[in-house]
Amino acid sequence: MRDLNKALLRLSKRAEKYSSEQLVESFVDVGPMFTLLSNNDNQVIYGRRGTGKTHVLSYLNNNLQKKDITSVQIDMRTIGSTGGIYSDTRLPLSERATRLLSDTLGSIHDAILEIVIDGDEKLYDLSSLTINLDAVAEQATSIAIEGEIEQEFGSGEKSVASQKGNVTANVGLSKLEIGLGIDETVGSEESTTRRSVRKGKEKARIHFASVYNEFEKLVSKLPLSELWILIDEWSEVPLDLQPFLADLLRRTLFPVEGITVKIAAIEQRCNFRRHIAEDSSYIGIEIGADASASLNLDEFMVFDNDEEKAKEFFGTMLFKHVSSLEVDDENPINLVVKSKFINDVFTQISAFEEFVSSSEGVPRDAINIVGLAAQKALEKQISIPITREAARDWYHRSKHKAISSRPEAVSLLEWIINVVIGQRQAKGFLLSSNANDDLIDYLFDNRILHLLKTGVSAQLHPGKRFNVYCLDYGCYVDLLATKNAPQGLFKDSDDETKYVDVPRTDFRSIRNAILDLNTFYGYQPQPA
Repeated sequence: MRDLNKALLRLSKRAEKYSSEQLVESFVDVGPMFTLLSNNDNQVIYGRRGTGKTHVLSYLNNNLQKKDITSVQIDMRTIGSTGGIYSDTRLPLSERATRLLSDTLGSIHDAILEIVIDGDEKLYDLSSLTINLDAVAEQATSIAIEGEIEQEFGSGEKSVASQKGNVTANVGLSKLEIGLGIDETVGSEESTTRRSVRKGKEKARIHFASVYNEFEKLVSKLPLSELWILIDEWSEVPLDLQPFLADLLRRTLFPVEGITVKIAAIEQRCNFRRHIAEDSSYIGIEIGADASASLNLDEFMVFDNDEEKAKEFFGTMLFKHVSSLEVDDENPINLVVKSKFINDVFTQISAFEEFVSSSEGVPRDAINIVGLAAQKALEKQISIPITREAARDWYHRSKHKAISSRPEAVSLLEWIINVVIGQRQAKGFLLSSNANDDLIDYLFDNRILHLLKTGVSAQLHPGKRFNVYCLDYGCYVDLLATKNAPQGLFKDSDDETKYVDVPRTDFRSIRNAILDLNTFYGYQPQPA
């Protein structure tokens, strides 16, 4: 196998497998993304799996620490224990939520403590900060007993008095001895008893105001009086508990001057707010009010169908990832410039362009596809047929297999493929912006459908807005060398011999590109 292909095989598919140095060296910024993320607003960062949320947070964390700003990165997958208490619906919701809040605060405490212990003594006063950290830990793990309380009181008094006297006389030849003695004992004893018995169950209880106060004291002693908390894998928290955790952040951390919270999440697996019907209030976070307008990494990865931007990003990404690998005698890598690197990896520029198309704007898919391609190429460069074969394998191993557990999602996908590719010979479609469909969201979350643009209008549909979707490359890769291959994003209804490839904001006639989900559900068997 070529050394360069070996290097491509060594690329890690997840950001947490990289060292901090590699994360910095391999990071590729897209437009103003990192600038928007670097402000001190509380934010939610959306993105499907594989779009680089963990990498972005890790790069931000490293960047902050270089500026002597205290920053901790929390992975919600590691919160809790093996008991599965968070997902155990047999337990009361309040108990599950409180335990989650306690464990999350505990994880933040541990991360800060580690920084304080290992950090520069000139920046962190260990003796002073540990007092504040202990106070945070105490508030995060406070216990209350709910139940009956029995109390018993008792008192008693005891007096003791005694007197004893004696007279002695001794008569001898030379003297007379007479003795008189009195022994007297006087005393008293008082006793009071108090007995308290609590009958009930121990429960964790968190007092929001106390937690807020302790964090306020803690932050004032940190360098620059700043603390950034970066929460990753938010979507791993059960949906019914997410509003409670969000409410904890809103009430205890968001109000503290100097604390900035960033949350990385999958939009289709989030539930930041729970409404309370009685008084129209809510529990959790209101996006746009409590936290600033969220960033969506999917939007940055689309490149507005600009092929040059897409090629620039993925070429730079591959080059930086390979460059960040540790080089040794067994794995020599000779990289000079990016353009030469791309020419060395692929047989021709069209093979690289095919690789970019197969990635569909998802960095993790790109790394997996190029790894499979390198494995198939062995001592050769990566060609178009090898790229297509690798993309086909990745689609069936990962994406299609992931949705096979939901047969209704597979049925919808097959129907969309038949309508869009089979009947229209296109690879994209438009869906009403008001169409809230769980199966569409599921296919989008699993990176089988890709959202290219939102809110486009149509002259023949005044007042209506549509979203532009595209089928994943793996859905039609087998057709690319046949007469049934998609000819473009979708047909131009004004001239059906032409295809529209750029999703404009306004389409004069797009009726033939609109997907009507009612037609699909009309074909489905009615429940018994």
